[in-house]
Amino acid sequence: MPPLVLVTGPEDVLAQRALTATVDALRGADPDVEVIRLDAAGYESGALGQHTSPSLFGGAKAIVVRGVAEAADDLVEDLLAHVADPPEDCTLIVWHSGGNRGRKLIDAMKKAGARVLEAPAIKSDRDKSDFVQAEFRSNSRRISPGAVRALVEAVGKDVTELASACAQLIADTDGMVDEDVVERYHGGRVEATGFRVADAAVAGNTAEALRLLRHAIAAGVDPVPIVAVLAMQLRQLVKVSGAGRGHPAQVAKTLGMAPWQVDKARRSLHGWSDDGLGEAIQAVAAADFDVKGGGRDPVYAVERAILAMSRARSQR
Repeated sequence: MPPLVLVTGPEDVLAQRALTATVDALRGADPDVEVIRLDAAGYESGALGQHTSPSLFGGAKAIVVRGVAEAADDLVEDLLAHVADPPEDCTLIVWHSGGNRGRKLIDAMKKAGARVLEAPAIKSDRDKSDFVQAEFRSNSRRISPGAVRALVEAVGKDVTELASACAQLIADTDGMVDEDVVERYHGGRVEATGFRVADAAVAGNTAEALRLLRHAIAAGVDPVPIVAVLAMQLRQLVKVSGAGRGHPAQVAKTLGMAPWQVDKARRSLHGWSDDGLGEAIQAVAAADFDVKGGGRDPVYAVERAILAMSRARSQR
């Protein structure tokens, strides 16, 4: 392990794993290593030097510093002094989540030969799908494409929660994880319910969309996230419609979507015209206004949007 380790990137799950793996590796080499954790918030000038100064009993130290992207000048200056002259038997592990503050420290650590571990943002559904597949692959488990889609739709809003859901499925199940397994564990979630309503509405199955909507409302689901999913589904149709007929993987990469989303959108587009999509988007935008306080009856606003989508789709 080099004396300097730099974790860069905003994704908390990946950054925390990198920090933990580094500390575990140090403890594997020396179980008695002293681990000292510092946070940029509340840092007092000179504290780093105090922690890294030799102790009477000797021994290796690991200094883990989080929040450097928001660090005050005192911490950055202390870290730069450490990087310029690293103490013996001391490993400095720094997480910088991004931004311009502290860039001088990043450059100095890289120039000094720090080990760099990346924690890139996981934002798009394509990123989240890749993350889920990697989670299962690293644990020598298989998950079907449909199950990946269902899991991202159900818990993909938060990457930490997505990672926990993957861990639960890996620990609690055997064999291939398919859509039925994901439905059993996560099918009742608000997000999953919203996607089922939206899938039916976009496919022109108005009766099923209304049935699912009423069931969701009876179960206590708020109309706001359902409208948000309707809007997202329509935006994906528009994006894919304008992307041409390239290979799904290439189109997905260009649009920041997952390949399965491109395939799904292309299947759904068979029932839509450009004018129909435009009318549906306007109807859902009006529903979004109504469910967020602009109307008297949020549930009726969603029902009206679904009916409007049905009429718009039938114009083809």
